[in-house]
Amino acid sequence: MELILDYRAQLVAGTLTTIELALASLVLSVVLGLLGAWAKLSASPAARATAGAYTTIVRGVPDLVLIMLVFFGGQVSVNAIGALTGLWDYVEISQFVAGATTIGVIFGAYFTETFRGAILSIPRGQIEAGIACGMRRSLIFRHIIWPQMVRYALPGFTNNWLVQLKTTALVSVIGLQDLVYNAFSAGRSTGALFTFMAAAFVIYLVLTAVSDLALRALDRRYSRGVARA
Repeated sequence: MELILDYRAQLVAGTLTTIELALASLVLSVVLGLLGAWAKLSASPAARATAGAYTTIVRGVPDLVLIMLVFFGGQVSVNAIGALTGLWDYVEISQFVAGATTIGVIFGAYFTETFRGAILSIPRGQIEAGIACGMRRSLIFRHIIWPQMVRYALPGFTNNWLVQLKTTALVSVIGLQDLVYNAFSAGRSTGALFTFMAAAFVIYLVLTAVSDLALRALDRRYSRGVARA
């Protein structure tokens, strides 16, 4: 315990970086998920094909491979395009940007299916009733589609978010000083690797437990007035 207290600043800094990375990637993944769900439900064959290719490719490649591919290959590609076109000079892609972008893209594919399934669960008759009442598309979305989509999507959203939070640990391999990186560095320098990995284990458990409680409360809010079996 004394070792953990001695390195508490390093562990706290790593935990904050992990939270920031998870939230940044969550924003991107939700945006991509909504766009992907819209594309998959679109009447346009091109949009459906694009969204289908996105979800198939991203879900078929290991997360670690994509993170390393974006960090190392992405930087080379961006600078090669800049040198070829003359539009920009050398660009340095940070570990944080590479990690947040890659994790956001990865889980955007999973959120696409989550949101698509939630929208399909809404009874079509309710939307038709809104149209029959003369409601505009924006009103139908705000008052009929969105509240029910959130309720139907929350179980899958919760599962994806908890996995996404834990996936941030992979960015330690590209040098981002997150919780795992800092805990491993402290453990290696003190010879107490198990102690610091156990500390990281507890911190991740606390983060996921708090997230689960918050999302359960949100689920109860959106489920008010809904009869349960």
